[in-house]
Amino acid sequence: MKRLRSVDDFVFFREELGRETKDQTTVRVCSGTGCRAAGAAEVREAFVEEIERQGVEVRVTTSGCQGLCQRGPLVTIEPQRLFYQHVRPFDVPAIVDLTLKRERPIERLLHRTPDEKIVSWRDDIPFYKKQERVILRNCGRIDPTDIRDSIRVGGYSGLAKVLAEKAPEEVIAEIKAAGLRGRGGAGFSTGRKWELCRSQRGTPKYVICNGDEGDPGAFMDRSILEGDPHSVIEGMIVAAYAIGDMTEGFIYVRAEYPLAVKNLSIAIAQAEELGLLGRNILGSGLNFHIEIKRGAGAFVCGESTALMYSIEGSRGMPRQTPPRSVERGLWGKPTVLNNVKTFALVPMIVNQGADWFAGIGTERSKGTQVFALTGKVQNTGLVEVPMGITIRELVYEIGGGTLGGGRCKAVQIGGPSGGCIPENLFDTPIDFDSLQEIGAMMGSGGLVVMDESDCMVAIARYFLAFTQQESCGKCPPCRIGTYRMLQIMDRIVEGKGETGDIERLQTLGREIQETALCALGRSAPNPILTTIRHFREEYEAHIHEKRCPVGVCYSPGRYRILEEECLHCGLCMDVCEEEAISSGRRGYTIDPDECIGCGRCRGVCPAEAIVVEEQVTA
Repeated sequence: MKRLRSVDDFVFFREELGRETKDQTTVRVCSGTGCRAAGAAEVREAFVEEIERQGVEVRVTTSGCQGLCQRGPLVTIEPQRLFYQHVRPFDVPAIVDLTLKRERPIERLLHRTPDEKIVSWRDDIPFYKKQERVILRNCGRIDPTDIRDSIRVGGYSGLAKVLAEKAPEEVIAEIKAAGLRGRGGAGFSTGRKWELCRSQRGTPKYVICNGDEGDPGAFMDRSILEGDPHSVIEGMIVAAYAIGDMTEGFIYVRAEYPLAVKNLSIAIAQAEELGLLGRNILGSGLNFHIEIKRGAGAFVCGESTALMYSIEGSRGMPRQTPPRSVERGLWGKPTVLNNVKTFALVPMIVNQGADWFAGIGTERSKGTQVFALTGKVQNTGLVEVPMGITIRELVYEIGGGTLGGGRCKAVQIGGPSGGCIPENLFDTPIDFDSLQEIGAMMGSGGLVVMDESDCMVAIARYFLAFTQQESCGKCPPCRIGTYRMLQIMDRIVEGKGETGDIERLQTLGREIQETALCALGRSAPNPILTTIRHFREEYEAHIHEKRCPVGVCYSPGRYRILEEECLHCGLCMDVCEEEAISSGRRGYTIDPDECIGCGRCRGVCPAEAIVVEEQVTA
């Protein structure tokens, strides 16, 4: 590719690319991590071979995550506007013959609604209808490994516009007027952050993209980096231009995201080759380089100061603030740090204008947010919705309701540091302030759906165990406080809860929230406090009645062998890995101190002589 030396060169190149692919039939095979796991690579290879064999002139390419992950591998065919699901290599010859050559859709591969209505195009499927794909605008539309695809659909046009028409101060004013708040969880004003950094003296200044997505069940940032890395790179370059005195930027990505790292590396190299990144970008005099830094998987490195220490080569541990990163960040220099989704929004605001963006969402929460919709829900996947949509709309109209059609009990929003929201609060709008009012938080965008079969005490314990294990240990409130809370939770789910445990958890939780060093520590008690607030009766049942209301918990000592029913066959003792079962003169017995309640003995007992006396769990 020829290096572009001016904005005019870029405009001409973009127009030339548009003419090349006009009206060309394109087969896009979703190659996000989810579809790859389902066999997307084999599907794409089958298309390439079959198209060559049948002599069809069709472009075959890959795309990033298209959202409806559980129906993968997904294949789109344009301009015919066909959206095929669960495609296997076996299906490819029929698609090439019937669809590409004879223009006949294959109905068995199209989407069917619950009432058996066939839907041929993605945007008409209920899962997508209420979505507004702004951050995810190009995921599913472009090949993330080909920068030309990105430029065809508008990639880097925002950068060109900024360099040709706007002063740095005007860019910041545009971002402020748009009301863009950080999508990493805190929701701080992006324009204000850039303004503060620009006002600082001292060079160089740094731009960092936080792609350290560590929440269980979350894959929003990963999918964007895999499917549209150029939008993030473009947003970072615009930020560098806005804050001034720039030479270098970093994208911090988990090493557990190999496809994201691969696609980012390709995108950076291609942008540098075209002159959109590096020295003298598009002849503007702007110099900006981006380097990928891979994290080792520490959850705490999602916190800004810990992330910067990690980039510097030190152990990732938070420090006290202020000073903020815009004042003294990476290597003590002024630094702007934003989330993947935040940077991806910047080019759209520059292109469409602040008024356009401010017209989406609510008064204090503008724009859209991306969620990883998981758990006991019909349609799992990646969704993008305008701020202000209700939890009920997201779960039932986009998610399709719970698996099995039962009542949804709660959602966990905001990751392990978020809160559990009960069904009676599902009409709450999803925005920064409304969620805080009910004890939850936006977080980075994880949303787990739970139904009546879930024990809220066990769920809260799981999330607390995660944050406690991931604590860096620097401050005593988090290091000791979360450990003490986990000890109490362990005792409760083991059927050994004591009167006053609920109050102890509330006191400890509030103290940690008030005294922990970083935001991750201060939010760690949220799952416990919100479940106590909304599901206190389940805690009381575990503590006072020694039972789990939904029967998913167990505790040592819950199993007993009925002497009069036992056949003395010894099968139970043979399968017990804990050696908790012994034989004596009066038959077989289970030692309650050794039994872990795994249930293997019950599974092999031919006489059904082993009974459960408690339903409390560990």
